[in-house]
Amino acid sequence: RLACCLLLLSAIPAPAISHATESASRQVLVLGRISDDPKRHAEALQPMLDYVVPRMRQVGIREGRILMARDAIQMQSYLRRRRVDWVSDTAVMAVEYQRRVGAELLLATERGGGLEYHAVFFTWRGSGIGSLDDLRGRGIAFQNAYSTSSYVMPAAEMLRAGLDLDVLLSPLDRAAPGRAGYVFARSEVNVSTWVQKRLVDAGAFSNLDWERLGERSPGVREDLEIFHETGSAPRAIEVVAPDLDPRVRERLREVLLEAGEDPAARDALARFFGTRRFVPLDAQTERGLSGLRADLDLVRGRLE
Repeated sequence: RLACCLLLLSAIPAPAISHATESASRQVLVLGRISDDPKRHAEALQPMLDYVVPRMRQVGIREGRILMARDAIQMQSYLRRRRVDWVSDTAVMAVEYQRRVGAELLLATERGGGLEYHAVFFTWRGSGIGSLDDLRGRGIAFQNAYSTSSYVMPAAEMLRAGLDLDVLLSPLDRAAPGRAGYVFARSEVNVSTWVQKRLVDAGAFSNLDWERLGERSPGVREDLEIFHETGSAPRAIEVVAPDLDPRVRERLREVLLEAGEDPAARDALARFFGTRRFVPLDAQTERGLSGLRADLDLVRGRLE
């Protein structure tokens, strides 16, 4: 029986096998996410897949799957090898996917309060810090190296202001005289808490996080004050794999654009990280992305 099977397989032309595999792969739409909490993120992603997949049957999609990556490098590998078709991520990560694997930027995402946001620098009241130059010899907390508003934008702003930056070992480490030190706090909550408790001299994250801090912990924010703000960048971008079937790509684009006006999508959008709608990439979005690319080049070139 085995010999017969092998004989039959050998009789099938290689292009036919390849075509069958490609046809099968087009039946599944894979949504990816970098995650350190797969269960929570799966609960956010699944309703969106459940909304999208039935509306893509006309282009052969019959099933939706979620694939988590542990970090950006793994997600880039997934996109390159078509293990993942679609990723919703920050603007910085979208630019990285585009540069490193040729991923396509599909749509801008209105999420958590708007299509754009910017970074705010803040410190505790009475710290004596009133400008970026006052950060010489002091420490600032960012979220992580993948963050648009809590690393790339504020770090680039500091470098353009003439500050030299060094990474600190911990929030208790001290910056060298005349230089600024930075440390990663891993979450927006930690950034504000470390500043409020005077573990670091300043912090930076998005204006949306600043507004949420006022709602969540008004007492903490009353002890803090903003001393500088950056320009704006896109809030989030939908990205697709570089060799995604054009019919699937365009139908996904149509479905996502229509979702903002569809009452049936309301719950799925809300659970999709507070998304309100998806919009085409316009001239303003492209300007924001261009500025972000320059920020990214500066930070990667000087600090990494």
